[in-house]
Amino acid sequence: MSSPVPRHLNLVGGGWVDGDRRANTNPARPGETVSEYAQAGPETTRAAIAAARAAQPGWARRPVAERMALLDRIGTAVLARVDELAVLLAREEGKLLAEARGEVTRAGQTFRYYAHQLLQPAGEVYASIRENVHAEVRRRPLGVVGVVTPWNYPLAIPAWKVAPALAYGNTVVLKPAELVPASAGELARIIVDAGAPPGVFNLVFGAGRVVGEELLTSPDVDGVSFTGGVDTGAHVARQCLAHGNKRFQLEMGGKNPLVVLDDADLAVAVGCALDGSFFSTGQRCTASSRIIVQAGIHDRFVAALAAAADALRVGDPLDPASQLGPVVSPDQLARNLDYVRIGADEGARVVAGGTHDPDAGQFMRPTLFADARSDMRLAREEIFGPVSCVLRVEDLDEAVAVANDTAYGLSAGIVTTSLAAAERFKRDARAGIVTVNLPTAGTELHLPFGGTGASNHGPREQGTYARDFYTVPVTCYTGW
Repeated sequence: MSSPVPRHLNLVGGGWVDGDRRANTNPARPGETVSEYAQAGPETTRAAIAAARAAQPGWARRPVAERMALLDRIGTAVLARVDELAVLLAREEGKLLAEARGEVTRAGQTFRYYAHQLLQPAGEVYASIRENVHAEVRRRPLGVVGVVTPWNYPLAIPAWKVAPALAYGNTVVLKPAELVPASAGELARIIVDAGAPPGVFNLVFGAGRVVGEELLTSPDVDGVSFTGGVDTGAHVARQCLAHGNKRFQLEMGGKNPLVVLDDADLAVAVGCALDGSFFSTGQRCTASSRIIVQAGIHDRFVAALAAAADALRVGDPLDPASQLGPVVSPDQLARNLDYVRIGADEGARVVAGGTHDPDAGQFMRPTLFADARSDMRLAREEIFGPVSCVLRVEDLDEAVAVANDTAYGLSAGIVTTSLAAAERFKRDARAGIVTVNLPTAGTELHLPFGGTGASNHGPREQGTYARDFYTVPVTCYTGW
């Protein structure tokens, strides 16, 4: 007898609210339903916003010890369920089980990190230039925050937005991506079970054009933190400015370069490129989708990386032998395959992968192109799949110029044994994250995350820098 399909409901003001239900399926086994989730319409979304508005003043006045204890309980509960939540995440998103365990662990650690941040100094005292005047800067919560998250990190990204929002006295309405509702649903249950007061955290499932628009246009939402595509991010910005000039924070992906110089250790270079380009099925905004290789090492590098990519085992994410999982959805798979055709039509040469077995579900071989140029769509547009391309350059100057020849600016890496070249690249690469002899993908929760150009707008996420979005500085003068 089959087990009942789990159901996830909207969370509004501490209560669970049903709605028209939709199913999400396992990308590794497209016929397998992972869960059902209730769609929120405009009325449910407005009710969630109203609940957050009503709860915010009281939550902001709660003693720091109470907020700290709640966040610590949430993080501890997530960490206690790592194996269970990792299986759920792998089933609905397609991430390898080992990667899913790492993501769940990161989510739990993030809540605990912000719990402890509440004990750090929170204000600043300045000398006034006026006699008998005391000057200080305090921080107050932004207010009600709408959080819109993508499908590629169903627990980590909600955690790194929700945790600082709650820590600094805000209330939250979370809208997760429709492809991955179950992970957000379980996070909501954990937050409720940990003792969050009604209305402090709310969850609404549904389409961006319905739920997202309510968050963007509501006068009772003070700010929106969004992670997703550039076009949608531009819409978020326009709507926030047009409806109350609300604060917005946008993380919008990248077309990240990895430079490999002639003096690089070949094994290190291939390892960095393989990880950055193809792990997590290339579905990371920090993925190495442009590999810029100096002429002297180019041919050896391309041959070695192509062989390593061809050797990767693509399979079910719950199988420990798998090294690459499925593409998240049929639409994303079709987009990836379109770019394979586009790259070939533009004159780039497939040296690994490029294939998909239509009888095997949403699995795609990791695909590497050689002979790419900076003017190709293949090298300019974010694909968000296991597709990367190699561009040949003559020297470091050309490598830096090609690396910066993009509208994006999230992550950039270099592989070299030259300290001078590494320092030059750290100075000149136009990116918010720069790596040396490491993959371009991979960040730490206590350090700022964000980019430049089309990759980012607004304050950085994560670490102490998150405070800049979720709080408002207030300058106070006291005379006597």
